[in-house]
Amino acid sequence: MTASRSFGSLTPRPPRPRLALTLAAAALALPLVTAAHQARPAPYGDRLTAHTPTARPDPALRIRGEAVEAYDRASGLRHWAHARAGHRPLALRPAPGHAFAVWSDGLITDTARTTGRTVHWHRAVPGLSPWLAAAGQDRAAGVLQPLDPAAGMLAVVTPQRIAAYRTVDGDLRWVLPAEPGCAFDARRTVRNGGALLVAQPCGAGASWTAELVAVDDLGRIVPDRTPLGNALPGEGTRARKVVAGDR
Repeated sequence: MTASRSFGSLTPRPPRPRLALTLAAAALALPLVTAAHQARPAPYGDRLTAHTPTARPDPALRIRGEAVEAYDRASGLRHWAHARAGHRPLALRPAPGHAFAVWSDGLITDTARTTGRTVHWHRAVPGLSPWLAAAGQDRAAGVLQPLDPAAGMLAVVTPQRIAAYRTVDGDLRWVLPAEPGCAFDARRTVRNGGALLVAQPCGAGASWTAELVAVDDLGRIVPDRTPLGNALPGEGTRARKVVAGDR
């Protein structure tokens, strides 16, 4: 007797109940995952609030409570506010198109001054937070120093070093450490033409020339220094980071 085989029907079977339930659960979970992604806190705890719908050309700036605010000088109308969760602004430095701020955690921010809808960049400065906590809020006043009339470069002055950042993107361009046994004093600065003079107290016995440093957007001002390329890559001289100048 010849054995026979039966292959059954070739018609596809309907989906199993367990598979159907899994697919349904995945479809229901997708909107929840999307909502959770959209609800994530902003980086660095930034909270930006626009009070007016249109941009204002370089409004006035102030610190009010826990936020940086842009407002109209004549009416007092607020245009925007920038707060950061758990931190407060200690000092401001306005510049065309920029609102630079020092925060209690040692972070430097650059908010779009005309709209307040974007923080261009954040930079954490080594040693700044503990120094501010120990020295008090008044020490933050001179920390931010634009280095040219167009505010293309911003210096951050701390006791240990002066660091310069390109304002268009926050790129670190040069660093000038304080001399051994000396410290920069951000509250004692003077502008002379295109130079920023910064006091560098060194204690008894030091000459006055050692206690005063002149810098500009290219670094420390010394004879025969090597020019820096601070333009964006592809614009003019190739950019490079350095420790500023010979001493």
